Amino acid sequence: MIIGREKELQELHEAYNDGYSQFVVVYGRRRVGKTFLVREAFNYKFTFQHAGIAQAPKSTQLEEWKNSLAKYGLKVEKAPKTWFEAFSLLDDLIRKSRAKRKVIFIDELPWMDTQASNFVPALEHFWNAYASARKDVLLIVCGSATSWIVDKILHNHGGLHNRLNLKINLRQFTLHECELYAKSRKLGMQHRQLLECYMVMGGIPFYWSLLKKELSLPQNIDAIFFSEDGELNDEFDALYHSLFRKPEAYITVINTLGKKRIGMPREEIVKESGLDENGKLSTVLKDLEHCGFLRKYHQIGKVSKDAMYQLVDFYTLFYFRFIQENKHHDPCFWSKSVGSSFYNNWCGLAFERVCLAHISQIKHALSIGGVASNEYSWFVRKTEERPGAQIDLLLDRSDETINICEIKYTSYSEYMVTEEEEQKVLNRRERFLEDTQTTKAIHLTLITTRGLTHNAHADIFQNVVTAESFFE
Repeated sequence: MIIGREKELQELHEAYNDGYSQFVVVYGRRRVGKTFLVREAFNYKFTFQHAGIAQAPKSTQLEEWKNSLAKYGLKVEKAPKTWFEAFSLLDDLIRKSRAKRKVIFIDELPWMDTQASNFVPALEHFWNAYASARKDVLLIVCGSATSWIVDKILHNHGGLHNRLNLKINLRQFTLHECELYAKSRKLGMQHRQLLECYMVMGGIPFYWSLLKKELSLPQNIDAIFFSEDGELNDEFDALYHSLFRKPEAYITVINTLGKKRIGMPREEIVKESGLDENGKLSTVLKDLEHCGFLRKYHQIGKVSKDAMYQLVDFYTLFYFRFIQENKHHDPCFWSKSVGSSFYNNWCGLAFERVCLAHISQIKHALSIGGVASNEYSWFVRKTEERPGAQIDLLLDRSDETINICEIKYTSYSEYMVTEEEEQKVLNRRERFLEDTQTTKAIHLTLITTRGLTHNAHADIFQNVVTAESFFE
């Protein structure tokens, strides 16, 4: 049973029911559920289905293509020698099919584009010369190597330029969708456990599918990530090697950004990572952004060249804070870490990322869902005279208002503002006004897990948003 994905399913069904041939691209991060979505959308019934093979040479790819053709009724004695010949054989299969709508699903497309294979020109020729010349073909291509999909398909300047009919960038689940999934699996988790699980795994459906209902959340995390035979104990290398053919520079950037909570500007990444300041770094940063591992953001009022890059992938942050730190390979490392200062610091960082992944829910809770806004972060470095200041989230609204969001994680109790904390918040507000010279109204907004304790200092906040809003 498929959870959520209503919009994507509707789009795929509309493409199926269109009166002309349609070219659809589905892309997104590894393990996010692209293949499952397409198969469920068409009840696992295809005129032709094929998946590329990781790190396999052209000859192996073509041999497997021949085998896939045979599964769908086209007997070929010898494997094709070129991709042009391979797609010509696919055209033969389509012509022989009696299906009213020929649904062609080619998965893991990037793996098929081996060096000097001419795969992309052959795909272009197939679509332009064969498929688009008919009215009954629905071609769906899919891949986890998001950067390849973007560069070779979405931004194609050759035969596929402006030829795509539908692009689906499949995102991770929201907390609401994770709750629906957990209920369907009878995991017995309440909102607190769901939030903590999201802070570890993000909304990656495959990761959630590994949870066992007979185990507590700490037991599940130990079993999945820290046990010797855990499904995800080597996920980090598999993740980046599956997405990028030469992952070393990407991993270097990720390692570098993992050291800085608020992120880094480009020049600092160069300095800290040792990578050269060249076009390759631009490609790496762009690819990581496309894949959802980092976000590029601007400080309010700053120019584009001052952009910051911040690591936002939940699993990767968890990897750096815990898996990488498990030096003695303790299979119960997570259970033993819960409640420690080390764990509490991570909770604050991970909760910030949950907020960034649920901006629309935050806006809805503030009753500004229909108001256009830009999301920023802001900071000023310390000087000899004054300490630094940082605001993790600003909602710069079109109705002449800015929400300065204070993000606070608490495990069990409401957040209580002390006199010292009130002064810090007010100081950040004043520094922000001085630095930006904005004339917009400022609303101090608290985003927290369990609400606000009402005391003498609590009324500094005009708005309070709780994590409960993320489940709507």
